[in-house]
Formats: sequence, C-alpha cells, structure tokens
Amino acid sequence: MTAAGLEPDPWQEAILSGGSNRHLLLCSRQSGKSTTCAALAVHTALYEAPALVLLVSPSLRQSQELFRKTTDFHRNLNVTPGTEQESALRIEFANGSRIIALPGTEATVRGYSAPKLIIMDEASRIEDALYTAMRPMLATTRGRLLALTTPYGCRGWFHDAWTSGDRTWSRTRITADQCPRISPDWLADERRHIGELQFRQEYMCEFVDTDEQVFSTAIIENAIKAQRSSLWPSLAA
Repeated sequence: MTAAGLEPDPWQEAILSGGSNRHLLLCSRQSGKSTTCAALAVHTALYEAPALVLLVSPSLRQSQELFRKTTDFHRNLNVTPGTEQESALRIEFANGSRIIALPGTEATVRGYSAPKLIIMDEASRIEDALYTAMRPMLATTRGRLLALTTPYGCRGWFHDAWTSGDRTWSRTRITADQCPRISPDWLADERRHIGELQFRQEYMCEFVDTDEQVFSTAIIENAIKAQRSSLWPSLAA
C-alpha cells in the first residue's frame, strides 16, 4: 500500500501482514476495506505465483468495481511481472497468476479450483448456497478466505459466522468513528439524514433488524427456545 502511495491504517496493516486463513471483516462504509482487499489480491498474485485469486460479490456490477480497484492498484505499483491478458473481469500475469471477478451465483463459481485467495465482497448479502460452494475450493491449497461487508440484518451465513464464536474465524470490526478519514461532523449529519437504524448498520456495523421484518430477531429467537414461557416477553412482563 505504501508503494502505491497509500498510508495503511493499523488494522489494514494487520490484515495485510498475514494471520488467519479465515477472516471476517465487518467494516463501515468508506473505511478502506475494498482498498485493503485490492492490495491483498495484487500481493498474492505477485508473490505467491502461480496464484488464482477469485473476487466474488452478490452482483456482476459489484464484482467489476472491486476488480477495477485491484487493477488500478497494480498499475499504481509499476512493478513486474506485467500482465499478459486483461479484460473487464479477468487479468493474467506473466508469472502465471490470475485474478478473476465473478458475479454472485453458485453456477458461476463451479469449475474453478485451488485458489490461493478468495475475497467475498458485500459478504452479508451473498447467498448461503454460494458461500457453501466456495469453501471446498480451498481444501487442497489451504488458501485464504476473506469476507468483507457491512451488516445486513440478523440473517445469513456471515451473521451466523460472526456471532458463532467459532475460533477458526478471525474477526475485525471497524466503525466509522475509528476511521481517520471520516469526520465526526459528517457522521452527525449522516445520522440525521438516513435515520438511526440505517446509520447503526452502515456506519456503526451493528446487526439490526430490517424494516421488512414482521417480527424482531429477539422475538424469533425466543420462539425457538423451549425454556421460554412466553413468545412475547415484553408483553408478559
């Protein structure tokens, strides 16, 4: 990142320096999580060749955006090896490494094998079936899986992994007030304009109930616990 003209935050340094092969990155909007992943993708392609790096997002547009940041990052480095082929979704390096962007459907990822790195962008919005299809790819390479996102309610595989206590995952949470590039005044104005629920989700990285839910997550959890005497604890009280 320094070679590309960027000064990494301490949490970015920690992720880029290595550590766990399974990492959940729960970060505020505009905190620098996509830039971190772009740096990691390029570093893997350059220094772990021949490496396959897969970028996966819920939609093709999102995958293209992350891929663009990755290719821009490589150009800013001005290092060798250079590229042999490049398109809107794929880049092949002279050292045999590849970085490929894929839309978030199970059918698009089957057929790829043995990646050194999988980056799942907007991971809280990636369907469980796609996540399940990605994991076996790392069986033989013991490659790295990095899932980055803001929260999207109390649902889905990312929420389950974050709250499970499973020690095979490392977890990093960065809220907007921890980012030196986001001012307190701007955050205060944003809270007023988008409302408390969206602010807590997008900037404070909280798993809050969505507007579409008929029942809150707390009520649903109470319903499946046999020891609870009431489905509506607040009314019973």
